[in-house]
Order: sequence, then C-alpha cells, then structure tokens
Amino acid sequence: MPSTKLDPIDRKILAELQADGRMTNVELSRRVGISAPPCLRRVRALEEMGLITGYHAYVNARELGFEVQVLAMVGLNSQAESDLSAFEEQARGWPLVRECHMLNGEIDFILKCVAPDLSTFQRFLTEDLTAAPNVASVKTSLVIRCAKDEPGVPFDVLEERAQRS
Repeated sequence: MPSTKLDPIDRKILAELQADGRMTNVELSRRVGISAPPCLRRVRALEEMGLITGYHAYVNARELGFEVQVLAMVGLNSQAESDLSAFEEQARGWPLVRECHMLNGEIDFILKCVAPDLSTFQRFLTEDLTAAPNVASVKTSLVIRCAKDEPGVPFDVLEERAQRS
C-alpha cells in the first residue's frame, strides 16, 4: 500500500505528467479541472513528497547509434550488504549500464546495457563487468526487439484500487 494518501486530482496530475511531462501548467490545470495556481502548488508538493522524481526525454538509442542492447544477469560471491552496495556503486559508474536491479532468486542483479556495437559491449563485459570484485558469474542475453517499454505505473490500476478503498 502507498504511504501517501492522494486525492483524485493528485492522481490525475501524476497520470497526465507521466504521459506528457512537457505540457505547460496551464494545459495541465485544464486537463485536471482546476485553475493554474493551485495546480502548480500541487505539482510542487508532489515533487517535494518524492512522487515526481524528474522529467526526462526518451531518446531513440538505435537512431543515436546504440545498436546493441543486452540484459546481463550477475551473480555475486557474497550477498553481504556491504558487497551488494559496493556492486551497486560500481554499476552506477559504468556508462553502458542504464539500469541496475537487485533481484531475489538465482541471480543477484540484472543490468540493462546499451552499446554502439557488439565489440564495445564485449570489451565492457570482459574488462569491467566480469573483472569486477565479488562477481562470480555473468550470463548475458542480447535483446532482439522490444515489444513494450512503458515507464511509470499503470494509473488505471491505481484508480481502480483507490475506488475500492
């Protein structure tokens, strides 16, 4: 359950901004049905609460020459908190790693990596990732195509849950 109680207008603001973070406050206020000044106050409050963590442009990696996308499943020798944190810190420093998620189960981390070509990824794999301290195993899968890449949360599910409670 969410720790923050949101009213329907706050949820609508979040849904609208998730769909289009570039719209003006005037347009946002029109879409959610309130005037611009209180809309801006609500947006700032949602930012301060940490519910809005940033505004980003989604760029086309392939059009920019990043032809290779790989999911790397990483197993560590030790799962002590200090070792997990050290690996996370190292992953944050690798430019080819775009996402790093710690998992429960057979593998400890999954990394989403992008590279301009296979040789660049292979160099990263052999010189950085597999050579990193505490890394016991790395299994990689080359992404052939993406059927869905939708950031954020499904607000229709959030609304259904809010209406039931």
